[in-house]
Amino acid sequence: MVFDYLITDGLVVDGSGCPPYRATVAIDGDRIQLFRGRNDGLEARRTISAEGQAVAPGFIDFHAHSGLVLLAEPKHEAKVQQGVTAEVIGVDGNSYAPFVSREQLLEFRDVNAGLDGAPPLEYDWLSVSDYLMHFDNTTSVNVAYVVGNSPLRMMEIGWENRDATAAELSNMRARLREAIEEGAFGLSTGLDYPPGEYASTSELTELCRTAAELGGIYHSHIRYTLGDQYLDPLREAIAICRDSGAPCHITHLYKSAAMAKRGGAEPILGLLEDAADIGVEVTFDTYPYNYSSTRLCYLLPSWAFDRGRDGVYEVLRSSEGRQKIRDQYSRQEDIAWDDMWVTNLHLAEHSEFDGRTIAEIARLLGCDPVTAVCELLEREELQPSFISLMDQGYSRAKFIAHPLAMFGSDAMLLGEFPSPRTYGTFPRVLSEFVREERYLSLPEAIHKMTAFPATRLGLKNRGLLRDGYAADVVVFDPATVSSPATRQQPKQMPTGIRLVFVNGQLVVEGGKHTGALPGRALRRGQD
Repeated sequence: MVFDYLITDGLVVDGSGCPPYRATVAIDGDRIQLFRGRNDGLEARRTISAEGQAVAPGFIDFHAHSGLVLLAEPKHEAKVQQGVTAEVIGVDGNSYAPFVSREQLLEFRDVNAGLDGAPPLEYDWLSVSDYLMHFDNTTSVNVAYVVGNSPLRMMEIGWENRDATAAELSNMRARLREAIEEGAFGLSTGLDYPPGEYASTSELTELCRTAAELGGIYHSHIRYTLGDQYLDPLREAIAICRDSGAPCHITHLYKSAAMAKRGGAEPILGLLEDAADIGVEVTFDTYPYNYSSTRLCYLLPSWAFDRGRDGVYEVLRSSEGRQKIRDQYSRQEDIAWDDMWVTNLHLAEHSEFDGRTIAEIARLLGCDPVTAVCELLEREELQPSFISLMDQGYSRAKFIAHPLAMFGSDAMLLGEFPSPRTYGTFPRVLSEFVREERYLSLPEAIHKMTAFPATRLGLKNRGLLRDGYAADVVVFDPATVSSPATRQQPKQMPTGIRLVFVNGQLVVEGGKHTGALPGRALRRGQD
């Protein structure tokens, strides 16, 4: 037979964590086949030598804010140029299906615009099934979708900060069941984001029972304000999964790393290890930067969202609302306004503020930081984002190298000054933590980027280079792969990523996008 591609002479790092080996990787349609030893008789429409290169499965980003932007900007170069061929979307409890009306969907989009954007799409879906169809053969990468608990709450309770009634919870469970049956991989929560953060532990446990019954996972941005704000947030997530039977995945564990000053990394990691020892399926993702990022309206207190989008605007436009926010921040001593910079600004009058810190913007406006935040949110229709510096110190490597860890960029694709991790997460792991510091071997790192996340999702034919597996393949130079992205110049493509195939089609070659859009929505139980 004649293959579409033969990738010869490369060092195959197959995703299993086992030592690399020499082999030819053949691509036939959207599947691969491996040949070891002499293969002089193989034929292909194109043969590519990977001499001096590593050949690996495509990387899986376990935390991506691409659920809307990817549909508007389908080349998705910030990610696919890193070797990412699949992403988990719908994270932080903030997803875009199901909804009961287009008006409700647009309201949630507007409130969340500083996190996931508000691109000019048709927004012609309500169900998970209809939403996922928009990704089929229209984007550069594959997506795996988790259902946020915020839309589930919105459909039954709205934005009220109260417990769900028995009937409301039953309806939420039914909606979650339908969503998973339509292809979602489980439930996500963002327990710092209204209205999802209003859910009680018992409510989340019952939702996770439904997810577990259907083979779904619990993907949680934990409740960081709970109890001691150190181990208690993790204890809640573990208890939810212990009592429901759902696999527990703690996302972007960087916040716990930043909180390591409360007691170090070891108690955090030890708590997760102890949970695994008693049978709770627990994993986490992290990233190799000490910058966080989210929507600017994250800085508003929870009560400002009690009546949704319109209520937020009322708070922002009233002197009483602003003063109440100001009073709340006056009681906090660790607000580092000088370490938070703003981006995703659209008005010409605000162009000078893009990439500046909140403290700088306040000085330019001649006001206090809270007033500056409120002014930007009101005038920019809730769309600004902010990035902040965190002090992780030595702890970051301990999280990255831990056996329960995989990688999620948590990358926002908005503005001119996003976190550098948007363009650099996976190359930086391979350069700094593998090649330079040797916290991980190359096979270990690739396993964390490929087979480990694929197994957590339950994907049966991705994450490994094996006969018959999906042809998601990355060819890179282990000696030169790196990311030049910085805080001041974050939108820089990585180096050393030579080829990226998605579903058998060549999407990146020599640092250039080929124009191919072969990505699709992966669906639970079907891939």
